[in-house]
Amino acid sequence: FLMIRRPPRSTRKESSAASDVYKRQLIIFGVFLIFVGLIGSFVSVIPGPITAWIGLLILHQTSFVSLDFTFLVITFSIAIGVIFIDYYIPIIGAKKFGGTKSGIIGATIGLFIGLIFIGPLGVFLGTFLGALVGELINNPKDKRTAFKSATGSLIGFLTGVLLKLSVTVVFGYYFFDILFESRNFF
Repeated sequence: FLMIRRPPRSTRKESSAASDVYKRQLIIFGVFLIFVGLIGSFVSVIPGPITAWIGLLILHQTSFVSLDFTFLVITFSIAIGVIFIDYYIPIIGAKKFGGTKSGIIGATIGLFIGLIFIGPLGVFLGTFLGALVGELINNPKDKRTAFKSATGSLIGFLTGVLLKLSVTVVFGYYFFDILFESRNFF
C-alpha cells in the first residue's frame, strides 16, 4: 500500500526534496480518501462524507495549502449532520409509508445480505426485499402494507444515498479546487 514517510529530521529547509515527497504522498492519500468517500456514498459500511472530509483535512496538513480552520469546521459539521440524517431518512420513509420496526430491521439486514451476496445491486434489492420480508413476518396477511413499507424504505435509502453522494462530490470538488488553486504541488 502507500508508504507515507516523514522527511528526515536532519532536513532543516522546509522545501527540501524529502519534504516535497512527503507532501505529495499526503495529497495522493487525500485523493484516495475522496474516492473511497464516493464509494462510501453507496456502501453503508463506509461513511462517505466523513471519509472525504478526512481527505480535505489531510490536504490542509500540507504546506501547499494554508490551514483554513473555519472551512474545516463547517465541512466537518456538514459531514456529521449528513451521517445522522442518513440514519433517520430510511426510518422516516418506512414510517411514512406505514412501516413497522420489523420492516426497518428487515431492511437493514437485507442491505447487508444483499451487499455480501449480490454486490452493489444487492444494496438496493436487499433493502427492498428485507423490508418486505420484515413486514410480512410482522403481519403475513397484509401484503399491500408490506409492499408499501418496503417501497418507502427503498425511497428513504435512495434519498440518503443521493444526499451522501452530493456532499461527497462537493467535498471532492473543493479538494481539487483548493489543490489546483495553490499550484505549488507540481
